[in-house]
Amino acid sequence: MLRAGLGTVAGAVGAAAVQPAPPAAAEPGPAAITGTKIKNLTGPQETGAFGAHWTDLGIPVLSPGGGMLYIAGDTFDGEAAMEGDWRAPVGLRSSSTDPASLTVDGSVGGAHARGLVPEGHENGNTALPSDVFAIGDTLYMHLMRGPLHRTHHTDFWRSADNGENWEYLCQWPGDMLGGQFQQKTYAVADDGWCYVLSSVFNRDTVSGLLLHRVPHDRVGDPAAYEPWGHADGSWGWGKAATTVTTPRKWGEICLRAMGGKYALSWLNMDPLDMRVQIFATPTSDLFGTPEQTVIVPTTPGTESGNAVASPYGGFIVPGSTFEDFHMIVSQWYDNLNYRCMQYRINGLAA
Repeated sequence: MLRAGLGTVAGAVGAAAVQPAPPAAAEPGPAAITGTKIKNLTGPQETGAFGAHWTDLGIPVLSPGGGMLYIAGDTFDGEAAMEGDWRAPVGLRSSSTDPASLTVDGSVGGAHARGLVPEGHENGNTALPSDVFAIGDTLYMHLMRGPLHRTHHTDFWRSADNGENWEYLCQWPGDMLGGQFQQKTYAVADDGWCYVLSSVFNRDTVSGLLLHRVPHDRVGDPAAYEPWGHADGSWGWGKAATTVTTPRKWGEICLRAMGGKYALSWLNMDPLDMRVQIFATPTSDLFGTPEQTVIVPTTPGTESGNAVASPYGGFIVPGSTFEDFHMIVSQWYDNLNYRCMQYRINGLAA
């Protein structure tokens, strides 16, 4: 989004007349947003050695034991996506944490990435991650259960050994808050709270975006989640949850505390693109915060810059800054083009 400062005209008072001063130079606005594909992170060549030929999402988190962990979604090892051994979620690893040199060089399971939680995929059910994050030495993972876009319930897991093994903590019903508590993303703040944004997980359904907060040491306790809402003319904690921005059809969402502020990225469905908002506090006015488009759609064979065919996901890479902003973007337009990719975004106005 482009903006320009306005020049001002100053007056100088002389003995006989008022003479206008020359216009001041316009203040420069932010640069136009551009983007560059860094690499494919997954695919037969990149992650076939780990039985993860075809996978998506790849939500990145710094592993407490070192390196970067990517929590991926539906994963297959056949000749094409949807063929072979179906697992979800899986964990892929990069020994590097530098956004400039990320490469998947390991997995949870070694030569064959294994499913991180029990999931037999009967009747099309799966376990799709909506977020993974670390608090101290513990990793937490939120999963959406049921057939795609028909979430029966969501559940919450933790790992005390860098993502090798996961312990079940709790679950929420899929119809809670009108379904708007299905897809969750967590910002771990340094004030002792996690701030949680949530929506319906169905790209064809208009949903609000709800805000809750939960203490770091109680993220696995559903009773500890406190809503933010508007009632009686004011916003406040403990009021019934109210959408914090314009309802819409949401794809994946990602909220992170970074650079002393907060960044929210999401797949926007109408029109199809990926957007970012940057704001000062978790309770900032998102209705009035600029939505900056960072990924735009295109057709296969015409991709360049930040134009991506069939994009989704869009998770912020740890170590990003507003000046050097990296995202994991998924792509699926046929069963031979189903992958995670790394993009660098330039020109965000922070």
